[in-house]
Amino acid sequence: MHSSLGSGEKMTERIRGVLAPVVTPFKADLSPDRKRFIAHCKWLLSQNCGLAVFGTNSEANSLSLEERLNLLDELVAAGVDPSRMMPGTGCCSIMETVKLTKQAVEHDCAGVLMLPPFYYKDVSEDGLYRYFSEVVQRVGDARLKIYLYHIPPVAVVGITTGLVERLLAAYPNAIAGMKDSSGDWNNTQTFLDVFAGTARAARTFDVFVGSESFLLANMRNGGVGTISATANVNPAAIHELYLECIRSQTSDIQYQKSDIEHQTSKMERQQADLNTVRGVFSSRKFPSMIAALKQAIAIYADDPAWRTVRPPLVELTPEQAKTLAAELKAIGFRWGAGKSE
Repeated sequence: MHSSLGSGEKMTERIRGVLAPVVTPFKADLSPDRKRFIAHCKWLLSQNCGLAVFGTNSEANSLSLEERLNLLDELVAAGVDPSRMMPGTGCCSIMETVKLTKQAVEHDCAGVLMLPPFYYKDVSEDGLYRYFSEVVQRVGDARLKIYLYHIPPVAVVGITTGLVERLLAAYPNAIAGMKDSSGDWNNTQTFLDVFAGTARAARTFDVFVGSESFLLANMRNGGVGTISATANVNPAAIHELYLECIRSQTSDIQYQKSDIEHQTSKMERQQADLNTVRGVFSSRKFPSMIAALKQAIAIYADDPAWRTVRPPLVELTPEQAKTLAAELKAIGFRWGAGKSE
């Protein structure tokens, strides 16, 4: 993923590729572990993986406003490049969303990933439009890039094409794209059909899928990458498929048919391998994907402190941890070139 921006380019260059909703390590007293957090973020960047800090898999809604603000300040102070970050800033309170979003923009983050206000269900499109409008106007900064976060399995409240059309018409520069975590490829395809193919340069709408299982399909249909939980533990392999997709889009038109067929079958094999890894972590035999991801980091970094999750989530039992380790070994899973230490 490339988003190395000069100061004059920040308003036009967009973040693309593979991003991880970075898991948040906690100390024994459940306070955020700043040192491990920064180390994991730096390792992810070394694997060509961007940072969607404070996402669902970050346990963001189990963090306080102050904890989020402090962690982002500490990350930037530690020299982590904000142009590789898309912090989650969507809260039920407009005021909290504005505060988190302003901070991200002031740090020159590439964008923000914004949940809709999710506590009240069955809200109208008008109500959601008013919410996002208020945020854009109160932040009041031309650098703002919002990626709308559609995750109905968790939030219930969703993002519709009609809402996006209205927001793009009103705020073509601020509304940059979306993350679709519906788990429904037909839904992603609908957004790609409406926005990716027809978008003019001035109103590009970038679609990220919420699972690398859909990465190849997304890239073939005008999408720009994935923001995926499993990127916390398998970033290099996911990035390799992304790069292969980019190569296939930009390869010389004179390629022999056999070369194209070889490249296609390679990408499909890569996708199948990614699906196998994701299948282990998303198994219902574990209490949550978040707990399984943290357990894997604890295993491969040889650092048991990484196991800790905040209530209401629970850690894997010792027996479940053994099962996870055995299943990863059985599929030939290999940790990346570096470790989060």
